[in-house]
Amino acid sequence: MRTLAIVMLGVIVVGGCKKAEQAAKPPAATKVAQVDSLQAPESVLWDQAQDAYFVSNINGNPSGKDNNGFISRLSPDGGPQTLRFIEGGRNGVTLNAPKGLAVHGDTLWVTDIDAVRAFDAKTGAPLLSVDLSRQGAVFLNDPAMGPDGALYITDSGMRFDQQGHSSHPGPDRIFRIAPDRKVSVAAQGDTLKAPNGITWDGTGNRFIVVPLDGMSVFEWRPGDKNPTVIAMGPGGYDGVEVARGKVLVSSWNDSTVAMYQGGTEVKLITGIAGAADIGYDGKRNRVLIPVLTGNRVEVWQLP
Repeated sequence: MRTLAIVMLGVIVVGGCKKAEQAAKPPAATKVAQVDSLQAPESVLWDQAQDAYFVSNINGNPSGKDNNGFISRLSPDGGPQTLRFIEGGRNGVTLNAPKGLAVHGDTLWVTDIDAVRAFDAKTGAPLLSVDLSRQGAVFLNDPAMGPDGALYITDSGMRFDQQGHSSHPGPDRIFRIAPDRKVSVAAQGDTLKAPNGITWDGTGNRFIVVPLDGMSVFEWRPGDKNPTVIAMGPGGYDGVEVARGKVLVSSWNDSTVAMYQGGTEVKLITGIAGAADIGYDGKRNRVLIPVLTGNRVEVWQLP
């Protein structure tokens, strides 16, 4: 009887541990939709006001000034899709290799190599372009609107040659475009590690910045000379979003979308090679993944 009691106690302990592990493991994300026929999609943005998804399509060399880039407009519920909602070379639009997206009111902002372009988010009509070439911009990547009404843009300092091979001449920067369109350098230095994704975290009163070359997830506030490390992960980061108090980050190095909270990484979605600048649909709690090398966008429902 004593032996039996010990065995039963062991079963109870093991069973309890398994239940604890299951409770600690978050429910899995599920893929709910996919949009194909895109051309090197780099970024996805959910426009809350219109309840629409915008997708930037590089459509060629990321550093090539070929004026053949375009922006797609997708419906979250599978309704009408406009593959070339905004298209370089048509209707007075210049769009070479569009990457990061940001929306402020009715204005859609798009980074384009060494310029930032603004379009009417409802009609797609071009509004203005801010040329940053005179400030030495090399590879403008991701924009984010700050609480001061200024637009902050990462410059990864990269170049791609005609064969598609990349180099990193630098410098690594975060630019600021003031409401009066005055351009300044908000941060610069090797500590930025080829900054890629940037987003504003209103709860933490900070920007979250993720680098392509480093393994750190950063927080940064205007006026800070250097960013501050808040988490470590696989590196090779691209997109970053704040979703319900948690930081979502995509990584080229391990083909994942992970969640960070309190410095701890939890992998949500794996096996997505080429996951670029992700978006987040706050209405449906979905992560939007542009698969740059697969010419598609995947929509995943988060638990």
